[in-house]
Amino acid sequence: MNRILKHRRTPFLFVLVTGLGLVFGGVLLAELLRLAACPLCIIQRTLYLLLAIVAGIGVAVHARPLAPRFAALVMVLVSATGIFVAGYQVWIQRFAPSTNCSPYPTWWEEMVDRAGEVVPLLFKANGLCSDPAWKFLGLSIADWSLGWFIFFLLISLYALMKKR
Repeated sequence: MNRILKHRRTPFLFVLVTGLGLVFGGVLLAELLRLAACPLCIIQRTLYLLLAIVAGIGVAVHARPLAPRFAALVMVLVSATGIFVAGYQVWIQRFAPSTNCSPYPTWWEEMVDRAGEVVPLLFKANGLCSDPAWKFLGLSIADWSLGWFIFFLLISLYALMKKR
């Protein structure tokens, strides 16, 4: 067991499996409970998918000298972006719940709308970012997402600093 934890690809495998699990768990939860995802939720879902892809690349290139470090660096950047997006949504839900969407969509809202047209099951955004909609142990999905992105950042930093 100790040998598995020390292996260079273990952090990448963990992020790969957990990231995909969070995406598919979120889609399943949304379908079962009829929850409407908001544009910020869809961006977070996309960032989880991106983390899983980069982690999969990290698993595939673990034997090369610099490739895992580069994959870990990209995971750090994606995780930090996720912290920003989830943190912004948490802020909206806690401190600005009366926030309304502008009649003029931003570039990222247009991007989410286009993705929702292509793959509606994964990327359809029809909820409000200010509505927590569902809570588990007193925390909204955005709160949980913020925690996961922080955890992924720590794992990514560990993978980045890990010696060969």
